[in-house]
Amino acid sequence: MTIEETTTRDASMKPNPVDVHVGQRLRQRRVLVGLSQERLARMVGITFQQVQKYERGANRIVASRLYQLANVLDVPVSYFFDDLAAEPANDSGTTAQGGDGAEATTPDVMAERETLELVRAYYGIQDERIRRRAFDLLRTLARHEDPGDLSETAVG
Repeated sequence: MTIEETTTRDASMKPNPVDVHVGQRLRQRRVLVGLSQERLARMVGITFQQVQKYERGANRIVASRLYQLANVLDVPVSYFFDDLAAEPANDSGTTAQGGDGAEATTPDVMAERETLELVRAYYGIQDERIRRRAFDLLRTLARHEDPGDLSETAVG
């Protein structure tokens, strides 16, 4: 069996939740540092289609490639496994206790592009005082579901 055979799944097979999680973390970090799939692919010597497959969890990332991606994205390899469910899924996508490993693929607000763009924009504000005021404004806005409520609160 070749490496390609062990890292690529038949289209009918469901991706392993751990592979999906690692792919989501790859996408989060790539977007956070402002790299396109094409640019990241060039940096590690693969195609952008391969990056897409990694990010979907359709292809497993071999250890040497994960190490290379971690270096390019300036994170430790463990970053890709952060927030993973405590009970790891096996190759069939189930946990040792018979679960489906769904906790590893629970939708995460941090995986949303909008969230990542917001974080990048926030940290793009160089002046710490302005950044803090932006944070306070967003927190105030989040507390109010009705925009009319803002007239009652001084945002100053």
